[in-house]
Amino acid sequence: MRAARTRTTAAVLLTASLVLTGCGAGAADTAADSKGGGVAAAKPADGAARDGAPEGAADSAPGAAGKPAPKTPVQQHVIRTATLSVEVKDAAKALAAARRAATDAGGRVENETTERVEDSRLTSRIVLRVPQERYDSVLAELAGAGKLLDRSASAKDVTDQVVDVESRIATQRASVARVRKLMDRAEKLSDVVTLEGELSRRQADLEALLAQQDALRDRTTLATITLRLVEPDKQSAEEREEGRPGFGEALGGGWDALVGAAAWIGIVLTALAPWLAVALIVFVLWRRLIRPFLAARRPGAAAPAPVLPDVPRNAAGAPVAAEPAPESPAAPRPRKAPEK
Repeated sequence: MRAARTRTTAAVLLTASLVLTGCGAGAADTAADSKGGGVAAAKPADGAARDGAPEGAADSAPGAAGKPAPKTPVQQHVIRTATLSVEVKDAAKALAAARRAATDAGGRVENETTERVEDSRLTSRIVLRVPQERYDSVLAELAGAGKLLDRSASAKDVTDQVVDVESRIATQRASVARVRKLMDRAEKLSDVVTLEGELSRRQADLEALLAQQDALRDRTTLATITLRLVEPDKQSAEEREEGRPGFGEALGGGWDALVGAAAWIGIVLTALAPWLAVALIVFVLWRRLIRPFLAARRPGAAAPAPVLPDVPRNAAGAPVAAEPAPESPAAPRPRKAPEK
């Protein structure tokens, strides 16, 4: 008798594990009804059964004041985000003020980035998380820190998603509890192994749902504000109005133009260098070798004219006879022969 009872229990456990594996999705779909309206309807049904009244009488029965009981309002869950850019004189001071505003409101600083632009001004980007009830006041304080450049805000209602996740969590917890009860009654090792695998899978699904619920709670509890702080240019207002550059900018522009022109000239000369070298070699060969060779082989070439000495001329252009050179006093004169 005891052996038959043991076999019957093992068969029931195996059948239940197969049913739980195949019908887990169906249990998740019906959990919302069992959590919201099912539990509320079960109490009137039990009370009606105890009083001997039909089930429909509990739903149609008026309240103490002759009116139906009011429904409990569903809490609304909204994700709020905002992005704004503000021009300030000192980005470091404005950044410290933004951190202080978020901390005083009960929020925190998510991340922060600061960089220097053109070695003359700072830009900062900071992400703040503040409670929903202080969202508007903190946003107005940050926008009034300087000159507002741009601003954008959005709100997303995720009430349905939050309710769905809560319902699935309740269903998954009930499913885990059922598998644990089956494990307590299991006697065979194979049944225990099968149920442990099923329990591990369902616990993993439950942990994923819990993580999703925490993320939704964080996003709906704390609003996200992304603030960008920029410093103005150092250029004076008069120069911006007149539209003329300063002496430093003019000098820098002239130097850049000179460097650019020199660079282009160097590029052109570099490109022409091979051609100029070939032209120079051809000119030297023509002047030194080819031209004299052609002149020597030309037929009937006239002899070069003798070079005449320069003849002195007077004012009228007539040639002037050259005076005889004076005799040297040291030269002896020839003696005449005596006459006979």
